[in-house]
Amino acid sequence: MVPVMERLARDMVDKCGGLPLAIVVLSGLLLHKRGLDEWQKVKDHLWKNIKDDSIEISYILSLSYNDLSTALKQCFLYFGIFPEDQELEAENIIRLWMAEGFIPRGEERMEDVAEDFLNELIRRSLVQVAGTFWEKVILCRVHDVVRDLSIQKASEVNFFDIYDPRNHSISFLCIRHAIHDQGEKYLSLDLSNLKLRSVMFFDPDFLNMSLINFSSVFQHMYVLYLDTFGGTIPDAIGSLYHLKYLRLTGIHCLPSSICNLKNLQTLRVVNENGRLCQLPRETADLIDLRYLDAPYSKPLKCINKLSSLQVLKGLACDQWKNVDPVDLVNLRELSMHDITKSYSLNNISSLNNLSTVTLCCEDDESFPALEFLTSCQKLQKLWLEGEIEKLPLSDAFPNSITMMVLVKSKLMKDPMPILGMLPNLRNLDLLKAYEGNELTCSDNSFSQLEFLRLDDLEKLERWHLGTSAMPLIKGLAIYHCPKLKEIPERMKDVERTPYR
Repeated sequence: MVPVMERLARDMVDKCGGLPLAIVVLSGLLLHKRGLDEWQKVKDHLWKNIKDDSIEISYILSLSYNDLSTALKQCFLYFGIFPEDQELEAENIIRLWMAEGFIPRGEERMEDVAEDFLNELIRRSLVQVAGTFWEKVILCRVHDVVRDLSIQKASEVNFFDIYDPRNHSISFLCIRHAIHDQGEKYLSLDLSNLKLRSVMFFDPDFLNMSLINFSSVFQHMYVLYLDTFGGTIPDAIGSLYHLKYLRLTGIHCLPSSICNLKNLQTLRVVNENGRLCQLPRETADLIDLRYLDAPYSKPLKCINKLSSLQVLKGLACDQWKNVDPVDLVNLRELSMHDITKSYSLNNISSLNNLSTVTLCCEDDESFPALEFLTSCQKLQKLWLEGEIEKLPLSDAFPNSITMMVLVKSKLMKDPMPILGMLPNLRNLDLLKAYEGNELTCSDNSFSQLEFLRLDDLEKLERWHLGTSAMPLIKGLAIYHCPKLKEIPERMKDVERTPYR
């Protein structure tokens, strides 16, 4: 930074009144301004609004908001729809933006563009990171003051409105409605002349789905978000022909009329305590579906017809055993549970574009042979939870793997000689994964490893580290390894990373 720009920065920071939020948002704004002239323009704008020798934070926030592109402004405003002080799933936000049409279509996957948008808002300090995993933001939030700004700006352009139960009112000019409580009271309003684009219920006391007039009031919707506490979904939901995003909570079954939702991109059912949901076989007719996350109870026949599917979660192993997934050419993420040794997972090998796989065994069960992983040449992230009787040799794992988690593996033989040969492995977590008393990382092993976590290795006593092993290590986490009294000398200076 040249001295003149440094002085400008100091002058502007001094006027932030010591408020951390004002300083970080200003920094995020300056980060996207190139050169002295651009910084001077920012300062000139700020100096026009100095009161009592300081700048109000609302003005700094507005300045940062006005600097966003049209698409980013829409994405930012969306954060105001959610109840205050919520940590929001990044994946959920991204899917909502896609359904709303905020993400432009082009050569890049919409999911990747949306993730770039989220990271841009984070870099500008308008959105805060609340949780990360596997080098990705998984949880985010906005400061209360920032949320107030998004609600104010949304009101100015009729972007959305939040139902006010005290005055029994909501703006009929807005095409997006959010209901934070008293959902039944909201539905008693005359909504018949509205062409609502999105309706989002965050009312846990709302149960009576029959009050929702799917066939008329809601028939133009793109987004239906029911973060409620159960109820029965009526057949009339099939009249929402334009629907692209559907989230349901505490639902036991979906009607067969769901097959009419030909534009649906995201279907998510969130049930607590492992309760299952019955999906009708017609779910396989949702040809535009890109994301399916539902703990369904019976095998979904013809799931291979969902050729647009990119993410499949909530799948039990016995629902997969008779699937021929050869047509799931776009599937990138697969999550499967209740795996037993008696099942074969070999058909996963035909999923050539898989980049993330999470496989979890039934309690006290072990994995079948894992050699199918060899064929997953684009696999980057692998989570294996359950007993592994014998870890495959390193050449059974694709070289593309960058992150691996082993949980409850009960390995008796030191896994490090095999895992250390994976040429691109950056993150490794071992949780109750090894029952031996010694780990050995030989010279030249783990050449790319940056983060290592050892957790609940109760019998581990010794850890040997070769001189040239783990040359790039940045973070180390060790928990509940009571017999490990000493760590390698070189590891003592490595930063201790928090529990993830």
